[in-house]
Amino acid sequence: MAIPISYSLRNLWVRRLTTALTAGGMALVVFVFAAVLMLAKGLEETLVATGSPDNVVALRRSAQAEVQSILSPDQTAVVQTQPEIALDKEGQALVQREVVVLISLSKQGGAGPGNVVVRGTSPLSLDMRQQVRLVAGRMFRPGSDEIVAGKNIAQGFLGAGLGGSLSFAQRSWRVVGVMDAAGTGFDSEIWGDLDQLRQAFRRNLYSSVLVTLRQPGLYEQLRDRLEGDPRLPLEVKREQKYYQDQSEAMARFIRILGLALTIIFSVGAILGAMITMYAAVANRTVEVGTLRALGFSRRDILLAFLAESLLLSLAGGLAGLAGASLMQLVRISTTNWATFSELAFNFSLSPAIVLQTLGFALGMGLLGGVLPAFRAARLQIVEALRGH
Repeated sequence: MAIPISYSLRNLWVRRLTTALTAGGMALVVFVFAAVLMLAKGLEETLVATGSPDNVVALRRSAQAEVQSILSPDQTAVVQTQPEIALDKEGQALVQREVVVLISLSKQGGAGPGNVVVRGTSPLSLDMRQQVRLVAGRMFRPGSDEIVAGKNIAQGFLGAGLGGSLSFAQRSWRVVGVMDAAGTGFDSEIWGDLDQLRQAFRRNLYSSVLVTLRQPGLYEQLRDRLEGDPRLPLEVKREQKYYQDQSEAMARFIRILGLALTIIFSVGAILGAMITMYAAVANRTVEVGTLRALGFSRRDILLAFLAESLLLSLAGGLAGLAGASLMQLVRISTTNWATFSELAFNFSLSPAIVLQTLGFALGMGLLGGVLPAFRAARLQIVEALRGH
C-alpha cells in the first residue's frame, strides 16, 4: 500500500510558515523564468503578425531590413509587372513601392530621443495590410505633407498625436490620423506619401516592393522568377517570414540571457527546498520509523517525501506563473536590432510557456527533494523510533 497524498499535504500545512517561505523563493525564480519566455514570445508574435500570409516583399539581396535595402526604379518596375500579383475590385494591381527611413524623435516625459521608422507609401497600403485600420482622424492625402502615426508612436513621442506636428527632413509634417495595427510592428511606424518623403529625404531609389499574391501558392513561382533574373539583385520573402527573421536574433538573446540568470537563481531555490526537506526528515524520524513499522516500504517513504517536495514546488510554480501572467498588462518598448528603431510590444503567455514553466518548477522540486527523500527512505526502523 502507498502513503496517501493527503499525508504530504498535511505535513506541508503543519509547517506552513517554512512552506510559504520556500515556495515564495521558488515563485520568484519561476516568475523570472516565465517572464523571459513571455518577453521573447511577445516580441516574436508582434513581428510575425506584422506580415500577411498573402503578401510578399522584395528587397535588395543580402539586405537584412528595408532600411538597408536599395532598389532602382527599373528594378521595381519589373516586380510590378509580374502575373502573380492580385488585383483589387477596380482592377488595380495590389503592388506598392515603398521607402523606409529612420528619424529621431523626442519621447514623452523627457525620456530622451528614440529612432522611429517612417514609411513612404500610399493609401493602398491599408488594402494590402488588413490588420491596419485608422482609429482617429483620416488617411494622409497623396502629394501632401500629411502623415499618420501608429498608436504607439502617437502615445509615446512628443508632437506625434492627432493634430500634432513633427519636424524632420527639413520640413514640417502634420499628423492627420492615428492607426491601430492590432499590436503589430506597424503600431511603431509613421506613414506618409511616398513621393513627398522621397523628395524630402532626397531619395531617388526605393527600399522595397510589396505585392499581394492572387493565391498564396504562387509564392515559389514568383520568387524563382525574380531571384533568377540576372537584372535583379533581389531577395523575395513572404512578408511573415521577413518579419520573423527580424525577431530571431533578439528573441534568442533574450532567452539565453534570461535563462542564464534563471539557472543561477534556481540554484538558490533548489538549495532552499533541499534544506527545508532535510529539516522535515530530521524532525520526523520517529514518524518515519512508525510508518516503516506499520508496513510501509522504503519506496513508499521515498515517494511520500518526493511528493511533498513536488507539491511544494508546484505551489511555488503556480504562484510565480500567476504573477508572470499579470505582465501581459505591461507594454514595453525596446530597439529592434534589425532596424535600430523603437518597437513596442506586450508580454505574451501561451499554453506552451505554462507547461514549460510548471515543468521547470517541478524540476526544481525534484532536484531539491530527491536527496532528503533518499535520506528518509534509508532510516532504520529501530534507530528512527529512538529518534536518532
